[in-house]
Formats: sequence, C-alpha cells, structure tokens
Amino acid sequence: MRVVLAGAHGFGAHYLNRLRRLAGQIELAGVCDVRPVSPEDLDGLGTPEFSTDLPELIKRTGAKIAILATPIPTHADLTLAALAAGAHVLVEKPTAATLADFERMEQAAAEAGLACQVGFQSLASAALPEVRRLIAEDTIGRVTGIGVAGAWPRPASYFTRSSWSGRRRLDGVDIVDGALTNPFAHAVATALAVAGAEERGAVTSVEAELFHANAIESDDTSAIRIHLADGPPIVAAVTLCATGRDEPYVVVHGERGTITFTYTVDEVRVGDGPVRRFPRADLLENLVEHVRSGADLIVPIHRTGAFMEVLDAIRVAPDPLPIAQDHQDLSGDGPVLPGIAQVVESCAERLELFSELGVSWAVPLMVADQVVAEYVTRPDLPFSAAPRPYLHPVRTLDGTVVTEVQPPDHPHHLGAGVAVTDVGGRNFWGGRTFVKDQGPQWLDDHGIQRHVSFTGRDSSGFAETLLWQRPGEEPVVREERTVRAVPLSRGWALDFGFTLHNLTGAPLTIQSSATKGRAGAGYGGFFWRAPAGSRGLRVFTSSEDGEERVHGSRAPWLALAGEDWTLVFVRAGDDPWFVRVAQYPGVGTALAWDTPLVFEDELTRGVSVVVADGRLTAAEAAGLAAEVAL
Repeated sequence: MRVVLAGAHGFGAHYLNRLRRLAGQIELAGVCDVRPVSPEDLDGLGTPEFSTDLPELIKRTGAKIAILATPIPTHADLTLAALAAGAHVLVEKPTAATLADFERMEQAAAEAGLACQVGFQSLASAALPEVRRLIAEDTIGRVTGIGVAGAWPRPASYFTRSSWSGRRRLDGVDIVDGALTNPFAHAVATALAVAGAEERGAVTSVEAELFHANAIESDDTSAIRIHLADGPPIVAAVTLCATGRDEPYVVVHGERGTITFTYTVDEVRVGDGPVRRFPRADLLENLVEHVRSGADLIVPIHRTGAFMEVLDAIRVAPDPLPIAQDHQDLSGDGPVLPGIAQVVESCAERLELFSELGVSWAVPLMVADQVVAEYVTRPDLPFSAAPRPYLHPVRTLDGTVVTEVQPPDHPHHLGAGVAVTDVGGRNFWGGRTFVKDQGPQWLDDHGIQRHVSFTGRDSSGFAETLLWQRPGEEPVVREERTVRAVPLSRGWALDFGFTLHNLTGAPLTIQSSATKGRAGAGYGGFFWRAPAGSRGLRVFTSSEDGEERVHGSRAPWLALAGEDWTLVFVRAGDDPWFVRVAQYPGVGTALAWDTPLVFEDELTRGVSVVVADGRLTAAEAAGLAAEVAL
C-alpha cells in the first residue's frame, strides 16, 4: 500500500524507521516537507517523490494513506487537505490545537467516508482493556479516582528546537505546546480511556494549575483535575524539569486497592502484586488493515474527543505562571526542580493539585512579571503550631525576603497570615495557651485553618474559602479570604482581607492573652513575622517612634523598617497595633486588645502592607500609605 509522509524531520524520523520495518507491506511513495530530506534518512525506503504540496503529492503518487507528523497547528488543515485528496489519515497526537479544529477534522473524515486515526500509541496497548476488565470485575472495589504522574528531564534546547516549541500561540495562531498537551498527552488520553470517557461530552470541567521554570510561554510543570460527566475525577501532574526520567503511569484508586498502568512499557500491577507486561499493536499497521479489509480502527478521531475537551480547557486557561528561581537548580542544561518527581507522584496518589499539597510555588503572587510572594495552603506542621495557610516568602521587588517561617524563637510564627490565640476556646495561634492566673500552658486545644478551595485566582492574587476547626469537631468559623498584590509608585502592596462567618449558632468570643491577664499581649488577627536578625530595625507612625510608643497605638498606618527594606501597614477600622522589635520583629492587628470581642454572624477586617526596598522616611511611608488607604 502506497503512503506519503508529511513531516520527515523531528518526530517524523520515527515514522521513517517504522516504514522501514514495514517495507514488505507499505511503500513510501512520497515525502512532503518544507525542507529536503537527505538520501541517508531515506536509506532502505526507495526513492519516494518529494514535494511541498501535500494534496498534489497524494494525487500524483496515488497514495492511499497520508501520515502527518507535522507541528500541532498544521494538523487540522493538512488533515482536511489529505482527506480532500482522497487519502486516509494517520495524524500525530495531539489531534489538533483547538476543539474547533478537531470538529472540522472529524466532520471532514465523516463526509469523505475516509479514516482518520490519531497517533495515541498507548491506546493500542493490550494492557488497556485488561485494566478496564479488572475495574469491571470489581477487583479493587468502587473506583474513587484516577491519578497520573509523569516526570522527565528536558534540556533547554528542547524548548528552542523550533519556532513553536514551548509556545501557547504564535503570530495569533494557537499552538498549545505544553507538558500535558504534547509530551504527556498520552498520559491524559490513557487516563480518559481507563475511565471509559473518551468521546465528546465526557468532560464537564477542568481545573488547571500551569507553571513554567524554563523561560517559555507554555507550561513545563502542570497539574489538572478533570471532572467527568459520568466517572471519577482524574488528577494528572507532570513535569519536564525532573532530575531524571521516571516512567509515567496511570493509577486507578479503588476502595479496596489500586491498579497501576505504566503505559510507556505496557505494564499493569494490581496493588503490590506481580507486574504483567502486555503486547501493543501498531497504529499504522492497523490503519493499513482497516483500508484493506475494514478492520476496526484502534484510535479513530472520535475517540479523542474528550482529550480535546481537556486540551481546549488548558488552551483557554490563564497563562502559566513562573516558578521563582530560588526553587530551581540551575547548575545544568536547563532548570531542574529538586523533588518535583515526588511532588507529581503525591498528586497522583492523593488526587490533589500542587496548591492543595501546600507547594509554595504553586500559588504565586506577581507584580511586574515577577513573583513577589508565595502562598502555602497546607503546610506540613506539627499540630502544636496550629497549622494554617500563610504567605512566605514575601519579597521586595529587588528580591529581599521580608517574612520568616518557624523561627527558633517562635516556631509557630508563619510568615504573613491570620492567627488568633483563642476563638471559642480553641487556639488558632499555636504554641502555648495563656491561662488566667497560671500563665502560658501546653494545652490540647489547638485548631487548624483548613484550605477548602480557591473561589477565584489569577497571577496577582486569589479569593479563598477556609474552615477553622479542631480535628474531629465541627468547624467554628468559615473564612472568606482575599489576597492580592498591587503595584505602587515605589514597591508594591499586599492587600489582605478576611471575613469570619460564625458557624456555631451562638455568639462567638475571640480572646487574646491580654484579655486573660497578660498585659500588652493583645496579639491575634492579621500578623506578619519579619526576619530575625534584620539590621537597624525601627518602627514608627506619622507621630510616634519606637516599640514602646507604637505598640498598642491606633494610628492609621505603621512602618517597620530595616536597612534594606520597609513595610508600611495600613489597616481599615480601629484595631490597635501589636508590635514587637526588641524580642523579635513582628507586626499585627489586635482583634481583642484588652477586652474579649464577641460577634454574632460575621467579622470583617482588612489590611494592606506596602513592601518597599530601602529604608523609607516617615514622609515617604505616609505617601505610600495614602496610595493604599483602605
């Protein structure tokens, strides 16, 4: 059977090797490319015609099949051209750059009465129906979710190999060359096939967390959660910034165990049982047999409809966010993210996204195209620290870090966030609890602030829902938190707002250590822990200077300045300022300064913090405070 190959360079070289192996069954009649192909590359393949015009080449050679191994954005138009010229098509994955292009291709194949097979080779593995059989026979019980993990290294040259590499769009044309949509496209398609969700309409929504460590437009490290119309959630996490290659896999989680399908090597394992390997068919051979005898296609284009729904969701998602360089190893050829292989495996095993694991770079805040802060949603902390989401590191525009986490003097101090010593008798600050007439005591009264979800998110900030509770108890508070980074005339500002909704059904009391008898210890509310050891610390307002005079004041703004940085705190309302400089550097607002605060339904507070390089004067601080006045 005569075939033509469009795209003989790059991945097209793999098809030249496959055609050599099939030389007795298939004749390479023509090669279509924008660049000539050397005789050495065509060794053993005869003397195929060469052309830059695919339809003309198909007609002139009488080819029955056109193989398309060309850049992603060309798939749709070349498929339509080949079908119009009377050839069946084998198009490389991903099917197309957009869902609209996929629909054009599918319709054109149906109208022409010709085959369009898509090169998702993993779907030709005999391991796939075996995994489906194991699920159908209830081997692991009810399926609760499907995870995908993939970690490969890629040198910097991988992203410069062509004009479209690492691009989401080029000259106004969609490319979508991301980790999940190209190198790990097989992983997504395989997971959808395992779930029995392959055609259009199977996917209802996609949550996407897209990042890049390389200096590219697209994603090289990503996690998504796919919600299906009928089936369990799928979480896929992949990276091209690993230290070495790990074989990617799909893991099916059931109530009684797991099934792991390592699709690149066609291996299946149930729980900790033996590994079984399965054969794999060849999609080109299958297409030839389909043309000759009508054999069923293995990956007809309609079978990739759900994958295209996922790709299109990634295409229209917000652009990938950068991963700050202090998380990268830059000693080799291209950035490496130390520990990233374990992170993507955790996503697949726990069915959680990067942000839900508490990876700090997964929730960056950006100003002027640089990461100025990171947000940890689920820190790995002892219960005595009252685990809670926090901002760290927070940086000036010059890169100076102005927060600190778990310092030796107070291990429960966590960057910038909300912490309260006593909410309805529960300690959401961490450390010891002050008991009236007894002093600080270690009590089993700690609570956690549990991240529930982001209700809005972009590169400058987010809106978040949290629950405040002790494990095993009903939540006492639901918090709605908003955090945003805002550029200023000098530096930038962190706008931080929160509303606490009382869930107890009765008045809820907030206390501080001061309300229980410890004079001056009215801390509890928004709190910012600055780095210990900062040089030349000074705290001041517009009219007062020094810790003793500023602590407990109700000035509209307050500044904490070192030699290299200045923080200007501006708060709404009339809460006093809690200030420490001599013992440790920290500033907060005091919800219950010396009297318990009782609220019925909800409590709302807001603060903005100017983050500036250098030491500001009082006049400069006042000017910036006016820019962010709440």
